[in-house]
Amino acid sequence: MSSPKPLIQALAYVVAESTDVSRWRQYGEQVLGAMTSPAPEGGLYLKLDERRFRLAVVAGSEDRYQASGWEVANAADFAAAVAAIEKAGVKVEPASAALKAARCVTDLALFTDPSGNRHELGYGYAGGESPFVSPLGSTHFKTGAQGMGHTVLPSLNFDASLKFFTEVLGFGISDIFNFQPGPDAPLIRIYFLHAASGRHHSLALAEMPSPSGCVHIMLEVTEKDEVDRGELRREKHGAKLMATLGQHENDKMTSFYMLTPSNFALEYGWGGISVEPGVWETTHTKQVSIWGHDFSVGFR
Repeated sequence: MSSPKPLIQALAYVVAESTDVSRWRQYGEQVLGAMTSPAPEGGLYLKLDERRFRLAVVAGSEDRYQASGWEVANAADFAAAVAAIEKAGVKVEPASAALKAARCVTDLALFTDPSGNRHELGYGYAGGESPFVSPLGSTHFKTGAQGMGHTVLPSLNFDASLKFFTEVLGFGISDIFNFQPGPDAPLIRIYFLHAASGRHHSLALAEMPSPSGCVHIMLEVTEKDEVDRGELRREKHGAKLMATLGQHENDKMTSFYMLTPSNFALEYGWGGISVEPGVWETTHTKQVSIWGHDFSVGFR
């Protein structure tokens, strides 16, 4: 499958909806080690690096994932991406001035992919920069050019979604995993896609439903020991464990999974590999993990 030049640089941020924003403040500071600050209309920003935020929590009537925020390099790429999306028959909605200000970008466009997931496309970060000092003292996150991490989205209209992200927006396919949860169960396709920045995957499409609107997001820390400390904090503060510590086969990430206050899972990991767009040859994973990652705990 041929792909155009990647237009998307990275996953800049994600947006979560919450019926109780204060739960995210405690979870962000005491479990993740993020800094927090008030956001417009009663929301909350979670800060992971020099930027004002990487995770925005908005007050709402549900606890769920709301949107993925993608970043392009400049105004020309923004215009090209919007034009490509519209040419593909997907409606693009310009963001209001208030929303652009809330997301701290120069311009912003909204669209929904073929599987019904909401996306925000922006350029020109305009939120200022200030030092990141974790309230826990030692936590540092791997962000920068590779963005905040990755998101895995439910994609029941799988073929159309894959075509949209690869042929319209230029994502490359890092890895393909045809997952069969049981001997008599149907195959679940999971494709891991990279953007221009080279994180192994900034997006994964999973052929499965997810009532929360997201299978999981991933945050990466810069020290292996911080994963262990994160697991201890998870247990101390009662965040539900969704998968035990393990190492993935495809991106080599050592991580565990836990539930967020908005009912989607969060992978807390270290050591993910990078890829070179246009050079990387797609791999085919045969198993979820080299070791560990017992996901059955999330169903107990």
